[in-house]
Amino acid sequence: MKPIYQFLVTFCALFVSIDSAIPMYSRINGKIHCNQKYKGKVHNNKENNLVVPFGEKGISSYRDDADLSVPDLITKNGYPVEIHHVVTKDGYILELHRIPHGRSGDPGGKKPVVFLQHGFLASSADWIMNTPEKSLAYQLADKNYDVFLGNARGNTYSRNHTTLSPKDVRFWNFSYHEMAIYDVPAVIDHILTTTGEQKLFYIGHSMGTVMFWVTMSHFPEYNAKIRLMSALAPVAYVTHIKSPIRLLAPFATEAELVLKFFGDHEFLPHRGFINIFRKIVCQREPVGEAICENVVFLIAGFDKAELNETMLPVILGHTPAGASTHTLIHFAQGINSAQFRPFDYGKEENLKRYGQEEPPPYELAKVSAPIALFWADNDWLAAKIDVAALASQLQNVVLNYQVPFKKFTHLDFIFAIDSDKYVYNNVLETMEKY
Repeated sequence: MKPIYQFLVTFCALFVSIDSAIPMYSRINGKIHCNQKYKGKVHNNKENNLVVPFGEKGISSYRDDADLSVPDLITKNGYPVEIHHVVTKDGYILELHRIPHGRSGDPGGKKPVVFLQHGFLASSADWIMNTPEKSLAYQLADKNYDVFLGNARGNTYSRNHTTLSPKDVRFWNFSYHEMAIYDVPAVIDHILTTTGEQKLFYIGHSMGTVMFWVTMSHFPEYNAKIRLMSALAPVAYVTHIKSPIRLLAPFATEAELVLKFFGDHEFLPHRGFINIFRKIVCQREPVGEAICENVVFLIAGFDKAELNETMLPVILGHTPAGASTHTLIHFAQGINSAQFRPFDYGKEENLKRYGQEEPPPYELAKVSAPIALFWADNDWLAAKIDVAALASQLQNVVLNYQVPFKKFTHLDFIFAIDSDKYVYNNVLETMEKY
């Protein structure tokens, strides 16, 4: 069988197995609300350092949270919010969401600054979808932190470019490598310039941690700008992941040819095929609900005990938020190579880009900022043995924290009912020491 057809068989098998992979669940208000077209403000501003005050009069209570933009949700919960835009050196226009202070008002004076970076297929919504008492961004704001929520290139809020349209396949020619060497430095510099601070706290989840390692290894001088990096579900090596992504690894070259049909080089776009798929299946009988839950959780694992099922419509309304096929393939390449290294373009192109036939490994020894690692046993994407391999190469690990709940998964760091008890309280306590 040709590799491309073998891949199709494997990919289809993933979805055939959906019904049996996860048990069925009770209905929520009679049905699951599927993704709707983004109704927030659309920005195509090419000016750097743009700040837009948002939502001063609040949001009608009649609108479902699943349909609200991140700024809308923040405003609805009683917090101030600003929209910032940052232009990277290669022309991508990134949207940041800032919560400058908590609901009790601005106490004045200088505040510590924190930058939160989401994971794969996600957005700034990850940090504010739960209740204020359970969402890390709100907790930080209420503890007098100046909070900035990042959005990686290509997601719902960062789909603009100075010259390219998302309809142009060249727009999607990036992986987490480009996010790290262009997006992260640009955002850090913008935040520090805006606030007048010399350093900031960095909190990353999943791919948000990958971006940090790569940035600091490429630009070691940026380590001096970090007070503490808190890595939730830290990823670098992916040799031992349990996620179905590993089934794609043998087809890392052919996979791109297939996956581009799911969004023209955009994998799992917020709009398009996946949106239609949900509208078809999510409002059917309970089997459809199980499929809906798999669409979000199949890649990263699932913990029914910690999922707030009433929150599921909001999750589905904001996730997946879009990513490039190159990013998924980059992760799959890491499974094949058992290394943490840049994108493998093949021997000929590698010689042009790297001066050698194989991509050179990222130099994790250059990551010198203080690091707090938070990981879990049941994480399909950040396996215990891979986290240990990462920790052994980082020179300044100040905390290596295992979540004390055996079933805690990759997405529980963001969506779990008890994420505050198991993770966030420890994150906040550690930050207070820096």
